[in-house]
Order: sequence, then C-alpha cells, then structure tokens
Amino acid sequence: MNLVENLEYNTERSQLIIPEYGRHFQKMVDYAVSIEDKEERNKVAQAIISVMGNLQPHLRDVPDFQHKLWDQLFIMSDFKLDVDSPFPITSKELLQQRPDPLEYPQNHPKYRFYGNNIKRMIDVAVSWEKGDKRDGLEYAIANHMKKCYLNWNKDVVDDQAIFAHLYELSDGQIDLASDGENLTESGQFLKNKPTKSNRSNNSGKKSQRTGGRGKKRY
Repeated sequence: MNLVENLEYNTERSQLIIPEYGRHFQKMVDYAVSIEDKEERNKVAQAIISVMGNLQPHLRDVPDFQHKLWDQLFIMSDFKLDVDSPFPITSKELLQQRPDPLEYPQNHPKYRFYGNNIKRMIDVAVSWEKGDKRDGLEYAIANHMKKCYLNWNKDVVDDQAIFAHLYELSDGQIDLASDGENLTESGQFLKNKPTKSNRSNNSGKKSQRTGGRGKKRY
C-alpha cells in the first residue's frame, strides 16, 4: 500500500529543462545544486559532465563540445549551480535574448514568374562593361527567363516577348531584340522535364512484362 502511495506521476513532477537528458540527469543536477560544500559541488559537477560526455564519446574531448556541456549543465540548474567552470558562464539573459528579425525582400516584381534573382542578375549584367563576357551573361539570363516563363505557362513562348521583358527589367539597357539573337528552343526545355505520364506508362509496361511471375502458388 505504501508503494502505491509513493508512486510518482509525470503530472506531479517538475518540468524537464532539457528533456533529451531525461529525469535522472535532472535529479543529479538538482542534487548538485543542493550541496552546500563548494568543493563537493565541483566534484559532483565534474562527474555529471563526464557522464554527459559519455553519451557522445566521439565528441567529449572536443573543446567546443565541452563548453556546450557546461552551458547545458547551467541551463538545467536554472543557473543556480555555483561551481568553478573552465569556460565563461553564459548568462541567462543572453540565452533568452531573441535574434534580430530577418530582413525579407519587400519588392513586388511585375513579372513574378521570373523570381527576384533574375532582377539581381540583370543588375549585375548592367554593371559590367560591354563585351563578350557581358553578352554571354545577357544571353544566359534571357534563356533562364524563357525557362521560368515556360514553368509558369506551358505554351510555347515567343523569344520577342522575353526580349521585351528583359528590355523593360533592365530599364532599356539590354536589348537583345536588335541583335537578332535566338534563344534555346522551347521544346528543349520541355523535353528535359520528366513527366508523370511517362513514369506511369513505364510502370505499367513493367507490370505487363512480369505477367504472372512473382505470385505465390499453393
């Protein structure tokens, strides 16, 4: 009867700070915090760090990993453990500090199917001096725009439409229409894209070839 009355339920236990180490590790840390003698606390803390390192023996001798273990020890003690750490103790405020929000691009391009990177590539091409290198980049950008356009619209796209968009996005600084350039054929882009129908047909043919083989016979 006494054993039943002394049972511990998870709902009655304190919440684990780092659940990956489990309940026993948390009890070991709580015991270390309760020790009054500092020398004894240091010994217990070193023993806990050693056991934590044994969980990942291939990393326990790496200096950065040792620093991580000590940080986790202080975190599990809610920064109440007063021991001599071989590493600088990270403050609770620093760990709880939130990172600065990321700056996401807020531009809304007119032709969204090209993506934001196309505009960056065009700006780079415009900054280069005119020559063969810039001509090659401009042609590569136009081909990539055509590929992006086909991903959005499966119909065959006219090269003149790509040249017009490129001329507009570059503020009139890139004009491939006047050079008489021809881009890669649309069929080449579409041919390189795998289709689901081909995969389904191949699987169907495979099943036909196998026939009745593989069935159990009784």
